[in-house]
Amino acid sequence: MKAPGFSLKGVDGATHTLDSVKGAKATIIVFSCNHCPYVMKAEDELVAVFHHYRPLGVGMAAINSNNADAYPEDSFENMVARAAEKKFPFVYLRDASQMAAKAYGATHTPQIFVFDRDLKLAYTGAVAGLRDALDDLVASRPVRVPETHAIGCTIKWK
Repeated sequence: MKAPGFSLKGVDGATHTLDSVKGAKATIIVFSCNHCPYVMKAEDELVAVFHHYRPLGVGMAAINSNNADAYPEDSFENMVARAAEKKFPFVYLRDASQMAAKAYGATHTPQIFVFDRDLKLAYTGAVAGLRDALDDLVASRPVRVPETHAIGCTIKWK
């Protein structure tokens, strides 16, 4: 799978695209949200991963596709507050139409999609397999474990 493009509003007020978050060696797209306990548990690791791998040519974006009408904790305003509280070094994007989640085939939060330098899917699944996949891509090796089971909350569809 080639990474689907997107154009989404970030908590910084700017519109971000796949090209604007792409890394030279790899790109992480993580489907996330504010209210899921699995996401909350993974946030510090995601921040640490990005701090470690960004200088090695890895780009990253977190995307919240949850239905904010049914889950007000996932509203854009609450996303802004969460990103500031956790000091996210990556962009945190709102997918209000849920089109990005559908294009990626995302089903859970957190769910990781890692793409290689050509934006071909190299890894998908749980946060636990992320560092191994990135180590392989940064070293220009094939990813040894390209898929794991994403453990978390389901995306809250409209």
